[in-house]
Amino acid sequence: MKESRPSNTFRGLPLTPEQDSEIRHYIHVKERNGIPWDTPELAAMLADMLDPPELAAEERQSIDDSMQTEHATAQEGVDADLLPPGAGRGVT
Repeated sequence: MKESRPSNTFRGLPLTPEQDSEIRHYIHVKERNGIPWDTPELAAMLADMLDPPELAAEERQSIDDSMQTEHATAQEGVDADLLPPGAGRGVT
């Protein structure tokens, strides 16, 4: 994949290759359908790409909690794999 630099991205903006591709695809589809492409929708897409909205503190905490739970669950699975057969499983 070609490296994305301001000199070779849409309007010289600092976009990732994926973002640049998405913008060019949007323009291609609009042109193919004979619809103007330089629209407020495109401006909004670019604004989101260049300055993504911040997550609310509540959303960040929810994501952090979820990640901690997943990590703990995965760690329990690893710990169980390290136990000798039958250990800790109520075998008499």
